[in-house]
Amino acid sequence: MSVLPSADSRSVIVTRLRSAGCVFAEDEARLLISTARTPAELDAMVERRISGLPLEHVLGWAEFSGLRIALDPGVFIPRRRTEFLVEVAMNHARPAKRTEPGPVVLDLCCGSGALGVAVATKLAGRSGQVELHAADIDPVAVRCARRNLAAVGGRAHLGDLYQPLPPDLRGRVDILLANVPYVPTDAVALLPAEAREHEPRIALDGGPDGLAVTRRVAAGAPAWLAPGGRLLTEASERQAARIAEVFAAAGLVPSVAHSADLDATVVVGTASGG
Repeated sequence: MSVLPSADSRSVIVTRLRSAGCVFAEDEARLLISTARTPAELDAMVERRISGLPLEHVLGWAEFSGLRIALDPGVFIPRRRTEFLVEVAMNHARPAKRTEPGPVVLDLCCGSGALGVAVATKLAGRSGQVELHAADIDPVAVRCARRNLAAVGGRAHLGDLYQPLPPDLRGRVDILLANVPYVPTDAVALLPAEAREHEPRIALDGGPDGLAVTRRVAAGAPAWLAPGGRLLTEASERQAARIAEVFAAAGLVPSVAHSADLDATVVVGTASGG
């Protein structure tokens, strides 16, 4: 049950948010009001937002690809541009046959699990049952992901990339989503304060050239992908050509997709045999 403050109270909230630098103060006020259950909770939420806590951490959820994803403080916030990765994954998903098991989806560096949940939800609407696994090295993220994956019957594993995965996943993954950290170490300091101060550095820092984790994911992917399975990762546009080379060196056939509307770039690597 949401709080319904007076028009004057709403105006005060908007003014306070705008004074704190919130560009979309009206929209944020509406979301805070619709989420808070009591006036005291609303006041506390407004205070947390004014102090600089990201809106999604204040709300406890983020909207992503048409879904409401539960989000705990300290967990990476899914970006709107990453919805393009979902779109590309769906474009590459192979039609399921009724006589075959549903597709297998793996979400590495999963954070809240938003990416895997979004793809699995859309695939389930198309082909029925989907087997979803996710993994992250951050225990806070994995606890959050488990809550989100439960809605689609998925499993989240704690550990470094492929290390915690069930061995029987080897050679069966149809869609491998890897929204890995890709910001070069020296550029992390240039990120907005909300990211630098409230999201784990391990979810942002991609090493000296931003591709340290990408290389590890690509190197391990052929052992886990099914024949014709695909690895998809988000990148900056200037990194795309180098990532394509990394994928090719790992034995994957690379391709690049770009969305001008979302300013998003996705690199796809396809395993042989499909």
